[in-house]
Amino acid sequence: MASPSFVPSADRPARLVVLVSGSGTNLQALLDASAADPEGFGARVVAVGADRDGTVGLERARQAGLPTFVCKVKDHDDREAWDRALTDAVASHEPDLVVSAGFMKIVGKEFLARFDGRCINTHPALLPSFPGAHGVRDALAYGARVTGCTVHFVDDGVDTGPIIAQGAVQVRQEDDEAALHERIKEVERALLVEVVGRLARNGYRIEGRKVVIP
Repeated sequence: MASPSFVPSADRPARLVVLVSGSGTNLQALLDASAADPEGFGARVVAVGADRDGTVGLERARQAGLPTFVCKVKDHDDREAWDRALTDAVASHEPDLVVSAGFMKIVGKEFLARFDGRCINTHPALLPSFPGAHGVRDALAYGARVTGCTVHFVDDGVDTGPIIAQGAVQVRQEDDEAALHERIKEVERALLVEVVGRLARNGYRIEGRKVVIP
């Protein structure tokens, strides 16, 4: 089987579909980077999807004039039906890359088969340490002195896909979960923009667990 890869087009920026569940600050960072210099950045957001109505992330997309879609689990008979619907909704916008930017749902087999090696996620910890929904809380509880964020490809595990890049954040003595998470988010936004831009401009291939960017 060929390794997942992406080769950028010489004629246009890479097409991004971004998935959100909340405030969409990572989405905004991508929108700002694309708007400031679409050719230099190498990518543009073409649609934004969510798993719930009324999110700030969706409103950010609408203010940017982008098409949006909502795919709720409760509107489908089971998770497999939801996964098929999400896959079709994303695929209808013909993305080169999909960015899970605070999307709080685990995608299924059909989504992974359709977008294998093309779906990027961020996580607020230095994987493989502290995967799952409470990475910041878990790092604090463990007594970690350094944590951070990870940008990685999505696979069929929970935060187990090939790592693209990581950013470190020192844990301060006075940190609580909210304060630490806020500093991680600042690093995360910059790292996500850098990584998406590099992948879109240069292309990449995935060899086992190694992501090779020319």
